[in-house]
Amino acid sequence: MKKIVIALAILIAIPLIVALFVEKDYAVEREITIDKPKQEVFNYVKLLKNQDHYSKWATMDPKMEKTYRGTDGTVGFVAAWDSKIDSVGVGEQEIKKIVEGERIDFELRFIEPFEATEPAFMTTEAISENQTKVKWGFSGHMDYPMNLMMLFMDFEKMIGDDLQTGLNNLKRELEK
Repeated sequence: MKKIVIALAILIAIPLIVALFVEKDYAVEREITIDKPKQEVFNYVKLLKNQDHYSKWATMDPKMEKTYRGTDGTVGFVAAWDSKIDSVGVGEQEIKKIVEGERIDFELRFIEPFEATEPAFMTTEAISENQTKVKWGFSGHMDYPMNLMMLFMDFEKMIGDDLQTGLNNLKRELEK
């Protein structure tokens, strides 16, 4: 019996020890070039309501309930969503900072199916008079010992693919 208890203790301790050495933070970015002037692209992406036309997550549930607080395209504006689809869930996004023509910083507050508050951003950079590079980024944090899941989850692929889908949709939307 003593050997079984020791073996169980070791089996429990090993993942907890491993988790001490696993990263807790991750960041994912994707970019695309859009054949439109920078200011036109920036003016479009700074409006959170426009994400309904390009964000993969916004298009996953056509029955999703959406509510808004404040003036879109300004600091403090909040777009909230409530979906019965677990991969979309319940949460809200707030514009935290705008560097006009350059960058928008958001705070994503997930409520269901899990609670988390994570930063995200979009930037625009002129490549030429009629070409703009748009970068969309998201970062996150997983506390110990949940950070052990980072060994088994490919956030770069999971989130990155969704960001790229959104950017591809944005390009189609703005260039049509």
